[in-house]
Amino acid sequence: INIRLKKNKSFGTNGSVNAGWNMGFTAKYNGGISLNYRNKDINIFGNYNYNQNSNRSTIEFHRSILDTSFDQNGTINITNISHNFKGGLDYFIDKKSTLGFIVTGTFADPEFSNYGRTSISYIPTNTVNRILVANNTNSLKRHNININLNYSYINPNGKNLTINADNGSYKLNSDQFQPNYYFSPSGQVLLNSVIYQMIAPTDISINSLKADWEQNYQKGKLGFGGKTAFITSENDFQRYNVNSTSGAKDLDKDRSNHFTYKENINAGYINYIRPLKGVIIQAGVRVENTVTTGTSTGLKNSAGTYMKYDSTFTRDYTDIFPSAAITFNKNPKNQYSLTYSRRIDRPAYQDLNPFEFKLDEYTFMKGNINLRPQYTNSFGITNTYMFKLNTTLNYSHVKDMFVQLPDTTERSKAFLSKRNLATQDIVSLNITYPFQYKTYSLFTSLNTNYSHYTANFGTGRTVNLNAFGATLFMQNSLKFAKTWTAEVSGFYNSPNIYQGSFKAKSIWNVDAGLQKQVLQGRGTIKASVSDVFHTLQFRGTTEFAGQKSTFIGGGETRMVKLNFVYRFGSNQVKAARQRALGSEEENKRTQQSGGIGQQ
Repeated sequence: INIRLKKNKSFGTNGSVNAGWNMGFTAKYNGGISLNYRNKDINIFGNYNYNQNSNRSTIEFHRSILDTSFDQNGTINITNISHNFKGGLDYFIDKKSTLGFIVTGTFADPEFSNYGRTSISYIPTNTVNRILVANNTNSLKRHNININLNYSYINPNGKNLTINADNGSYKLNSDQFQPNYYFSPSGQVLLNSVIYQMIAPTDISINSLKADWEQNYQKGKLGFGGKTAFITSENDFQRYNVNSTSGAKDLDKDRSNHFTYKENINAGYINYIRPLKGVIIQAGVRVENTVTTGTSTGLKNSAGTYMKYDSTFTRDYTDIFPSAAITFNKNPKNQYSLTYSRRIDRPAYQDLNPFEFKLDEYTFMKGNINLRPQYTNSFGITNTYMFKLNTTLNYSHVKDMFVQLPDTTERSKAFLSKRNLATQDIVSLNITYPFQYKTYSLFTSLNTNYSHYTANFGTGRTVNLNAFGATLFMQNSLKFAKTWTAEVSGFYNSPNIYQGSFKAKSIWNVDAGLQKQVLQGRGTIKASVSDVFHTLQFRGTTEFAGQKSTFIGGGETRMVKLNFVYRFGSNQVKAARQRALGSEEENKRTQQSGGIGQQ
């Protein structure tokens, strides 16, 4: 008897390699490889990507305060080589249970430089009295490794269990050398100089444990779970005054400090979805308790003598976040949904860090250890017509919204800092429609909104701005000659309010590309141009705390791009599981940060 077993086509190896070249002001390169191996017991997967790039941007910052005006022009260059990787293994214990391991990481060391020239004028006579030249350099570091252990149990009767344990380590560093040279109005005579060096290492540790259970219940689906997370952020900000002649450094004890931030979040949730005749209902609630502790230590000048200080604050709060949705689907071609949700957004860790980042002595950024979370209540109604046309009317109210507010200190020095605005109210109408005719496809989206921002930080320090805005996005794709695809996409943003305090001008953009399948469909070559008409330039004005400012800025957005991807192995090999890490929300807060030069 000759027995031949049929080979399982979902087992084996596949992967891809890619390479890219971009040209703007300078050339940029990227490349990577992805691998996936599977048999009946294990699935091993991983990828690696390399990026080498440099980007140039320009800024024009004009502001007036009291009797002085500042006209600043600057060029910012950022060069960076980064290595990104992800690797993992799934072990299939049996048909229902899987044990998994994932490690991800990024190693990047950007170099930042900025040349700025500022004419400082006396407004009553409209005469320049000095010129400030700042030529800064900043060595940055972003190194992180995240490790995830996970377990999943999937039962055919509808019972599912997922457990994630995560550990993340982030090392962020900034070493900035910031000279300020003051010249005579002619620009020929050096009047004086002030030089700073600011070293700001940050270590962030994230540990979390998350479990989710889902099962069939009363003709519906019941889900519940919990999560606990512990975060520690150590920040040591050291500011030095540098002697322009000898180069000797003297620690500025008044402005240097060590800040430790600890956060513990414990959360639990329950959610239930049930289909009824012509209706689907969903309701859930999440309860979170958060305990944060911030400790700032340093030296304080008391009657000419520096004494150690240790200030600590603790916040302990519990919040309830309900959500609900009703979908009316009696007529599948004309469905309606009503939704409500309440959510919390916590500050990025670097925005809590009491650092300083200087463009020059008169223009800088600083962190805010008092930044609180923002809360959003949203109500929406959505209609889906003929499975294509989606229309959503939404209202959201945000309490303590994060804004990047321009403020003043020491009479005429300006700085940007994240602050909590009192409220933000937005009413929006969003319409999307995909269109397909033979090999031509079009996706279009129109969003219109009315926004209103209010805050009162004291006399002369109020915010009361509102605006109607609209955003139109269109993407066109045409397949021709079997292996060719052409794409054109673009958007237009009308004048609006940015960051709660800037009145932004309109902005628009067009991208175009051409793609061809090669090597019997296993390879793809794509040529494209981003920002074809070089229109991506931010322009805005703001007025706060007696300071009127105009900002114009643009980056290296118009680029010619060439990319190649080659796929190898069997395309029938089952792909690796896609899963969200338990610490995903906390990891995002290490990446988000406002401000120039924050990478």
